[in-house]
Amino acid sequence: MNNHEIDFKIYGDDMQFVEVELDPQETVVAEAGSFMMMEDDIHMETIFGDGSSSGGSGLMGKLFSAGKRVLTGESLFMTTFTNTGMGKKRVSFASPYPGKIIPMDLSEYGGKIICQKDAFLAAAKGVQVGIEFQRKLGVGFFGGEGFIMQKLEGDGMAFVHAGGTIIKKDLLPGQSLRVDTGCLVAMTSDVNYEIEFVKGVKTALFGGEGLFFATLRGPGSVWIQSLPFSRLASRVFAAAPSRGGSKDEGSIARGIFDMFNGD
Repeated sequence: MNNHEIDFKIYGDDMQFVEVELDPQETVVAEAGSFMMMEDDIHMETIFGDGSSSGGSGLMGKLFSAGKRVLTGESLFMTTFTNTGMGKKRVSFASPYPGKIIPMDLSEYGGKIICQKDAFLAAAKGVQVGIEFQRKLGVGFFGGEGFIMQKLEGDGMAFVHAGGTIIKKDLLPGQSLRVDTGCLVAMTSDVNYEIEFVKGVKTALFGGEGLFFATLRGPGSVWIQSLPFSRLASRVFAAAPSRGGSKDEGSIARGIFDMFNGD
């Protein structure tokens, strides 16, 4: 594959952003809404799909590429950033919630990484962002994070984001690791991924961790997050006021707005 070679630097600790350095005519493709800032002479363009040539040429090829993203719950559109100037230029992308940005050189992982459907942030142009169907129906119906996962293919640099602290585990052949389904961020394509039922009625009902967990078997590498966004959102929702009002009641912005309007 012909991926653009990009340089990068990650800033921050708990709320990170990645700064990508582009040579003339180099391009990076990013998830819609992840853009933070860019220098002059960088051309920004909204496209269908990931902009790779794998989906075929013409309108039907672009629609097919974009349609695959709909199945993962992502936007039909992505954004490309191309350096149209003479020297090096920089563009930055921010993670959408507290956590870490993980740089992945796909050429070091067999040209393919499988990740959670909302983990992708940005990548060098030429990296294909597709879908990965799990082989067993149990993974889809009981996995907790959806039947369809994303796959990133190519030989370039890709960036994924996850919540909390991130740890990478390298599994030996036959070695297994059990994790909460929401805590799995990404894995190499040679890792076997299954869903297992939590044994014991009391454990399932009162353990607080759901009825199923993921079992990962090596060889391969996996990335685990300590704070899935779904867990963070559920805690915020549980702490929100439960009496009346609109969904944005209690916010500072709403309070200021009401004050100026005499409410």
